[in-house]
Amino acid sequence: MSIKEMIQDHPHVGDDYNAELGEAVKHAMYGAAIMNSCADACLAQTDQDRSECIRRCLDASDACTAFYRIGSRRTGQNVIAIRAMGLATIVACEQCIEHCSMHDDRHCKRCVQMCNEVIRDVKAAIGRMKTEV
Repeated sequence: MSIKEMIQDHPHVGDDYNAELGEAVKHAMYGAAIMNSCADACLAQTDQDRSECIRRCLDASDACTAFYRIGSRRTGQNVIAIRAMGLATIVACEQCIEHCSMHDDRHCKRCVQMCNEVIRDVKAAIGRMKTEV
């Protein structure tokens, strides 16, 4: 099952399918899970205080969840909300990168990679969206 195909098959999408938005929604879904998992892995790191890293991972995970949920709704138009949530997701992922980059753990490195993919794809998606509402 593909979320991109699900969005494309929506009766209000048709020829107006935004492939970049489909990719951003997909990566935001994965990102939400990976960032959440990284936060949990940081909880297990007892050698140092990871509270700020955990907070940033959870914020990015929640922002990704909100973005993929809003971005995958295609009935009607709400470009302003999709764009705003996309910008918030970019900020949350950048802040997550800031803290995960301080750690050498494999889970933090994976989280940084996922955040970068989400940022890249969300920027591409909102850059292609129609500016008119």
